[in-house]
Amino acid sequence: MRFFVDLLNLIYPVKCEVCGRLLAESERAICSLCYLRLPRTNYHLDDANPMVQLFWGRARVLHASSYFFFYKGSPYQSLLHKLKYGGNKNIGFTLGKLFAAELINTFFSTADLMIPVPLHPKKQKKRGYNQSEMIARGLNVLFAMELNTKILIRTGFAATQTNKGRFDRYLNMKEQFQVTEPEELKGKSVLLIDDVVTTGSTLEACAQALLEAGCGDLNILCLAIA
Repeated sequence: MRFFVDLLNLIYPVKCEVCGRLLAESERAICSLCYLRLPRTNYHLDDANPMVQLFWGRARVLHASSYFFFYKGSPYQSLLHKLKYGGNKNIGFTLGKLFAAELINTFFSTADLMIPVPLHPKKQKKRGYNQSEMIARGLNVLFAMELNTKILIRTGFAATQTNKGRFDRYLNMKEQFQVTEPEELKGKSVLLIDDVVTTGSTLEACAQALLEAGCGDLNILCLAIA
């Protein structure tokens, strides 16, 4: 078996998705050096960090954090691009698991229910997976909480958010999400998962739908913040 694994790695070498270096046997998606250099936010150490402030006055979000900063032109930008558009869902799972290791002793790991931001069914069918769900599955290797991909659905096919301002993004996302089983949500603490947050409009729309359906505490995690 080991021979065939080595042969496969020789024919199809597995490389770091950031720097392109060949990965060691114990590494997944990102090499150890790039992992150490990841531009972490460490927002989970600050209850009033810039990400949670995005939702002040917009939605009752108690805590929010992202794993790393998204900078245009950064070598780490490719991680999100390959995850969303390159078909590499393993990036989401791997980074979710790594992120969970840094959050395991925080309130983020104690929610009753984990919910990934849903894609519209047409978009998910075209992409083949929901990148937020892959991040959630990686997080849940260590969190081991209930993961529900059915309770929050996307009912509208919104136009692209690219090049839209904050208010236009809000209008674009308003009433795009619906809770299917509010009785399964009432009073439960929820951890909402997404890939990247810019203005927070998508997450605000999801948060409002969940809160209106009666969820308890609501916290948010994203891989990156732009």
